[in-house]
Formats: sequence, C-alpha cells, structure tokens
Amino acid sequence: MKVVIFSTCIVDLFFPNVGKAMVEVLERFGCETYMPVKQICCGQPTFNSGYAKETQPVFRNQIDALLSIDADYIVGPAGSCVNMLREFQVQLKDDPEYAEKAKQVAAKTWEFSQFLYRVLGVLDAGAELAATATYHRSCHMTRLLGERTSPFVLLDHVLDLKMVPLPHLENCCGFGGLFSVKEPEISKQMVDEKVDDVLATGASVLISADPACLMNIAGRFNRRGEKIKIMHIAEVLNSNVDPARIKYVPQAERAALYAGGYNQGFTQSAVQKEVGA
Repeated sequence: MKVVIFSTCIVDLFFPNVGKAMVEVLERFGCETYMPVKQICCGQPTFNSGYAKETQPVFRNQIDALLSIDADYIVGPAGSCVNMLREFQVQLKDDPEYAEKAKQVAAKTWEFSQFLYRVLGVLDAGAELAATATYHRSCHMTRLLGERTSPFVLLDHVLDLKMVPLPHLENCCGFGGLFSVKEPEISKQMVDEKVDDVLATGASVLISADPACLMNIAGRFNRRGEKIKIMHIAEVLNSNVDPARIKYVPQAERAALYAGGYNQGFTQSAVQKEVGA
C-alpha cells in the first residue's frame, strides 16, 4: 500500500519528530511512504482570512504535489489541515482542470489516527507508555472532519497508559489559526481555561492529534511557569512498540468503520451548519 505523507507546515517547521513518528508507525503496518517535496502550505490561513480566490494557486500547487505520486492514500498528522484538503473540491468545483483532481485528493485523504483505525483496522498499535495522560480534542478534527472515536480507541490500547478525561473536552484551546492573532485577548482567556482544565486532571502528559493545538497549549503552560509534557498521538503510538501486542479490528467490522469515518464531517464552507460538539 502506497501512502503519500501530507506533512503540514506546523509539523514540517516545528514538530519534525511528529512526522518521523507518523512515518515509522505507518511503515510498521506495511505502508510504503512518500513525501512529495513540492508540497507547501495547504492554504488554510489565507483561506480562513477571507482570501478564497487568492488562495486557489496554493490549492492547485498542493494538489499537483500530492498527486505527483500514484498512491493509494494521503495521510496527514492534523485533522484541521486534512479537512482543508477536502475543502479543495468545493473551492475548485468550477475549475476545468482541477475540479476532478480536487475530488481525487479528497477521496484519498485521511487523518493519521483515522487512517490507522478505520482504514488499516488497527486496534492496538503495540505501544507502551507508563504515564498518566489526558487528551485534547481539536475543534476542526471533531466538528469539521467529524472524527470523535479513532484517537480514543487507539490510546485506550496503549500499555500502561492511564487516560484521564479532560473537563470541558468540547472547548476550543483558543488557537484557531489566525484567530489567536486577530483576537489575542480572547484567545488568551480560552487557552488559560484549557490549561486550567488540563491541570485539574493531574496528568503529566497532554496528548492531541493536532500539533497546532499542542503548540498553543504548551506555549501558555510555559508562559505561566507550569509544566506539562506534550505528545502527538503518533509519538505515543510509536513508543516502546512490541509487535507481538499488535491487534486488529475483526475483518467483518472493517467496512463499517471505514464508512463511519469518511465524509461524516463538513467542509470549511459549511461551517455554519450546526454539527454539535
């Protein structure tokens, strides 16, 4: 199985260890991974700032990069960015050259934990982490991508990892891309509330499937003089792996998992829809 790695800017520039862990996990499960060098930003920051038309050249570049390798799937480490790739088919629907290509990208693209659980059928990745942790559920992955299950299932099977529920799990961390730049005071209050909730759990590790959220929350921890270890779920699932512990979802259940994970959310254009928390 060939998999194109959608690296995302945050991982590429700030968390290369997350990308490395993601590749190692995927290759452990038999994937041939490829990293197109032409890929850059997916265009989400400028698109969310209202420059939909001006961002289209970025969309096209990303499509060309990701389709430059004839792979079965495209996998990324952030639900927010993965959802943006699915947005391409909406923004380029009238483009005679790229409309069909954008649909191809959308059909192949999955977030990392989604891909493991819903496509490969992984139940237990064979990882081990002796720690007490809590999980931050990112807004875009939950509300837009529609994924509420995969990370929790995978983390529940990590040996010696005690997961503590995070209070107000549905709350945003306050990052929201450029929202934190445009509304810094509101963003600060939101991330302070998130930090307080994390501290209330007593956990020593904060896990998420979105590196941008981890960067924002960890930054506030640092500014407040508090300590927390942050880990992307790919790093957790790549920790002290014993292949003998790897388990899969029964084959008979795979089709339902796959169908339950794709296109259950909404594109950025449909964000006004009430999709719950």
